Amino acid sequence: MIYLLKFGASFLLPPGVFFVCLWALAIYLWRKDKKTATRKAAAAVFLVTTLFYLLSTPYVSNMLMSRLENIYDQPAHPQGDVIIMLGGGATQDTPNLGEQGNLCAIPAARLLTAVELYNQLHVPVLVSGGQVYADSGPEAVIAHRELVRLGVPEDMILTEPNSLNTRQNAMYSCRILREKGLEHPILVTSAFHMERSVLNFAKEGFQVVPCPTDYRTSRKQVFHYNKLMPQSGSLDDSVTVLREKLRLTVTRYLE
Repeated sequence: MIYLLKFGASFLLPPGVFFVCLWALAIYLWRKDKKTATRKAAAAVFLVTTLFYLLSTPYVSNMLMSRLENIYDQPAHPQGDVIIMLGGGATQDTPNLGEQGNLCAIPAARLLTAVELYNQLHVPVLVSGGQVYADSGPEAVIAHRELVRLGVPEDMILTEPNSLNTRQNAMYSCRILREKGLEHPILVTSAFHMERSVLNFAKEGFQVVPCPTDYRTSRKQVFHYNKLMPQSGSLDDSVTVLREKLRLTVTRYLE
């Protein structure tokens, strides 16, 4: 009963209520006017709405995300001479135990993996990421501070604070690797972001050891009818997958 109530409520709140309204509009237009043009418009509205609905369901978004996340496995015994952690968002002026600025959830998950790898390997950690917007935080600077708080010695941290996107992450990080004579990087980023990141580093002449983290989906998917509930978070995951594929194509063929 609890699951059924949740399922019904999802169509009374955004985004579900908008899909219901658009489906109702399409049915109304179909019944009101039998002209071919009107019925084609009604069918188009119905089909587009259904597509958006499907992309908004955990069932579809999890399938899309899982395929992207599972392209690379975590290495069982990672080996390298440097750990590279890519940024992914930070706040500028939020309180942080006497300091200002916090990493967002995605780079925070990456940071924990980077620290775990450091504790295993005791090699330098390179954090990459600049201040993307005027009101966002300097990602690498904040990550540097958090690494020190978590026990990584300051002289084992390299900071790349200028990059604004994944392409620049790779370009500027690789410059530092060459300056320091580092040749075997272990790359830490979100699983959904790894395929494009590996390609960008390859374009700079570095074959990285992928160490994906920040997984959004379980590898074993079990169907439940509540996975057909429309959710804004699921739509965001679907858009993330489509955006990654678009940017991957641009990186591969146009950059």
